[in-house]
Amino acid sequence: MKNGKRLDVRRLAVVGVLGAISVVLGMTPLGFIPVGPTRATIMHIPVIIGAIMEGPVVGGLVGLIFGIFSIYQAITAPTPVSFVFLNPIVSVLPRILIGITSYYAYKALSRIGNKRTTWLLYGIWAAIGIYLVRGLYSGIVNYTSVWPLLMNGGLLILTALMAYLTSKTLKDKALDLIIPTIIGTLTNTVGVLSMIYLFYAERFVQAIGQDIDTARKVIVGIGITNGIPESIIAIIIVTSVVTALKKRKK
Repeated sequence: MKNGKRLDVRRLAVVGVLGAISVVLGMTPLGFIPVGPTRATIMHIPVIIGAIMEGPVVGGLVGLIFGIFSIYQAITAPTPVSFVFLNPIVSVLPRILIGITSYYAYKALSRIGNKRTTWLLYGIWAAIGIYLVRGLYSGIVNYTSVWPLLMNGGLLILTALMAYLTSKTLKDKALDLIIPTIIGTLTNTVGVLSMIYLFYAERFVQAIGQDIDTARKVIVGIGITNGIPESIIAIIIVTSVVTALKKRKK
């Protein structure tokens, strides 16, 4: 984390690797995972990992690659709502900000310390577990495929395992990873949807077949249904990856 605001050859290589991972996630089904009753994108996760491990410059550049790729996808594989991602204020700016908000949230929490917030950590893991159980129950009641059931069951087991490992290994430092991950994820979700609402609210809602008079309600609903599962899967992956990387650095 030293000199995290400077860019050297090693950090450029990290930007390239994490940016490539984000692109691959966007080009394959790996970037979209059924979790709970919805689907989560994990394309923003390399941005958060880069920011926490290497600083805001690396995180911002990985986010830039993520954003530019969103424009590329909107041009080469258009959908009814792709027009919103042709605007870099919608597709690029929030993705760059992911790395900046994640890094500074991580730095702030590292300085403050979290010895008295263990209960909050357990509360976060419990909330994730409840959400996944709800998704598992919904998948059983409205059965269409075994894949969502296996995914939710696997994530539930992984969540329990990660809750145990973070409480034993990271202890009071676990929140240093979890909260920046949530902030970075919400920067992506809220940032993109806010820009969509600001510039294209009625056109966007009409494109997805909804009543333009309920534009705000529809966009807020999308934010809630996407933000929750994306935060869940990001917490699990970022906590696992960063914990492993920090052990290797020692």
